[in-house]
Amino acid sequence: MPAPFGSWPSPFTPASVAASSPRIDGARFVGDDVWWGESVPAEGGRVTVRSSTGDQLLPAPWSARSRVHEYGGGAWTADHDGTLYFVDAKDQRVRKVTRGGEPVALTPPGPAHGGLRLQHGRLFAVREDLTVDPHRRAIVEIPTDATAADDADAVRVIVEGEGFFAHPAPSPDGSRIAWVEWDATRMPWQSARLAIADGSRTTVVPTRAALQPEWADDDELVFADDPSGRWALHRVRIDHDGRPAAPRAATGAEADADTGYGLWVLGNRWFRVLEDGRIVAVRTNGRDAVVVISPDGSVRPLSVPTDGHVSVDDASGSRVLLSGTSSTGAPGLWLVDVDTGAVEAVAGGAPADPAWMPTASALVVEGAHGPVHAFAYPPANPSATAPEGEQPPYIVLVHGGPTAHVTGAASSAVAFYTSRGIGVLDVNYGGSSGYGRAYRERLDGAWGVVDVDDVIDAARGLVDAGLADPARIAIKGGSAGGWTVLSALVRGGTFAAGISRYGVADLRMLVEHSHDFEAHYIEGLVGPLPDAEDLYEERSPLTQADRIDVPVLLMQGGEDRVVPPAQSEAIRDALAARGVEHEYVLYPSEGHGFRAAETVVDALERELAFLGRVFGFSPAD
Repeated sequence: MPAPFGSWPSPFTPASVAASSPRIDGARFVGDDVWWGESVPAEGGRVTVRSSTGDQLLPAPWSARSRVHEYGGGAWTADHDGTLYFVDAKDQRVRKVTRGGEPVALTPPGPAHGGLRLQHGRLFAVREDLTVDPHRRAIVEIPTDATAADDADAVRVIVEGEGFFAHPAPSPDGSRIAWVEWDATRMPWQSARLAIADGSRTTVVPTRAALQPEWADDDELVFADDPSGRWALHRVRIDHDGRPAAPRAATGAEADADTGYGLWVLGNRWFRVLEDGRIVAVRTNGRDAVVVISPDGSVRPLSVPTDGHVSVDDASGSRVLLSGTSSTGAPGLWLVDVDTGAVEAVAGGAPADPAWMPTASALVVEGAHGPVHAFAYPPANPSATAPEGEQPPYIVLVHGGPTAHVTGAASSAVAFYTSRGIGVLDVNYGGSSGYGRAYRERLDGAWGVVDVDDVIDAARGLVDAGLADPARIAIKGGSAGGWTVLSALVRGGTFAAGISRYGVADLRMLVEHSHDFEAHYIEGLVGPLPDAEDLYEERSPLTQADRIDVPVLLMQGGEDRVVPPAQSEAIRDALAARGVEHEYVLYPSEGHGFRAAETVVDALERELAFLGRVFGFSPAD
């Protein structure tokens, strides 16, 4: 029986979406077991650690979550004997816990920690101290016997400063430690250095945007860098005096793809060096591929179920742990044997019936600033059809960052819309990672212009191809994506409605409240103050809010420290003053991103009802 687009019955309820895909947060081999971090939406989004034997190693109310650099990452690790080390979400102290025991603090109160690295019984971390002025960050070694819990001097400082640090990597013999560092005035994908401490001497290796140093042996490092415009693997040899040679491209590492992307969080791993010298690496060009690079430079693709935001979390012998999303199934964690090709699903969301899951098609539209990359998900429902001649409504998704990317992953969050007869277009606008440095730098000085042009051009590409109803296209995004949503609505003429989740509305307000990690980010995207103040005013949606004339749904976390509620509330007040249809929802206990199941459910219910009102359909449920 034909039914209008948007009104198709769907098995994807808001509650099932909230429960379907817990976020995997790192994984490790622990003896013969596999441990992984996993979010628990039903418990406020806390992160626990689970075992493949069925155990939960970190019971409520404990949660492993770091706030270093605001976005955290690397909040837990474990040794082979089964001792868990984690960053407590509440106070950011590092704690350890054995099976059945109570967590014991290893660090004193005050600083935050993240990017934990445990090797040969030595525990390293990135430390951030916002209790002092100016703020300080460091790479530190933390005693594992709890002596530092009451004695800050027991924590060994490897390097410290007002800049930023990531990826502590001790050499196998423990005599050296490498890391990545960058100045406070830059973002790590713009410029980041590789540093090596050898005893009392620290040497900086000339790099462009270094990522993830890993030791191939006691005297050679493998790391990612992008001097050619694509992140690729490089090697650097250290002589017996501790002096590094000039870095060289790793044999077999060349590809029109990136091994690495924006260093927003501290736990990402894009490659691992196996014991026999082979390297398992991720290559991103829109979607991800996983390859095995042999010492002789030969490259072999690895057939794995994941092709989006893949992390090579751990390696043991010929086995690796891969977490990520998939264009053909649910996100998860897999154990892969690179020799036999055997793949074992360890954790993740339950796979949905393929008949209900839309297949994303890579779409390239020629835009005002060059090609625009996107993934299109058409409506998909095996038991419903639309009346003849009706074109579907679409929702255009704008990712945050803006230096981030989407990969065309299958997900219940997308199927929630497509199964009801609403198409989804996920856009990697200029400035996105995953397509090389030149594509990222397209947004330099042009935030609020290039991103807006690109999402508009992508939406018009759908219309020109006859795939979407031009009168029923909405746009949705969060954080920096919310900025693009509001900016596109200011531009007018393309989108019939907008949904902004904790979106940026005023650049000057953003700079005023910006945390250290992003304190100078806007300078590269727009320009430095006060010289560029006219641009800040001209491009801010709040300044031009009188041009918004379509319905807007605003959703905001009350504890958001990246984009405080004042931003969304300012837009709300401007729309209310002009009588523009709008809805504002504040979730008091949420931060920058919605984690609690009840929030996810409520937000989806409101979005569907909002689109039904605007587009003139009645949801089946």
